[in-house]
Amino acid sequence: QVQLVESGGGLEQAGGSLRLSCAASGLTFSSCAMGWFRQAPGKEREFVATITPRGVYTYYADSVKGRFTISRDNAKNTVYLQMNSLKPEDTAIYYCAANYGATSYAPREYDYWGQGTQVTVSS
Repeated sequence: QVQLVESGGGLEQAGGSLRLSCAASGLTFSSCAMGWFRQAPGKEREFVATITPRGVYTYYADSVKGRFTISRDNAKNTVYLQMNSLKPEDTAIYYCAANYGATSYAPREYDYWGQGTQVTVSS
């Protein structure tokens, strides 16, 4: 069965950095667009970043553009989210998602989801 397992979350001070990883299994990773989403308490899940199957194109939410970088290693079936210049408003549970279709900003377009990893940024 398909599994997406996120890791790398934790507590960080504002201005610091974290690197999230998402290891995928049970799917043809190199055929999947991959996305990162986040959900803060009391808020809807929101788009953070997405990357095309071969890693040629990346897209970001305006709120993270210039601070976060999505990347992937198809040999390791892993997608990453490098988060720099963290802000308290980045605090959320971060989820990775896989989609055999095109990249999308919409959570409903993704076929598979991980369990999430908590990121907390203190001021």
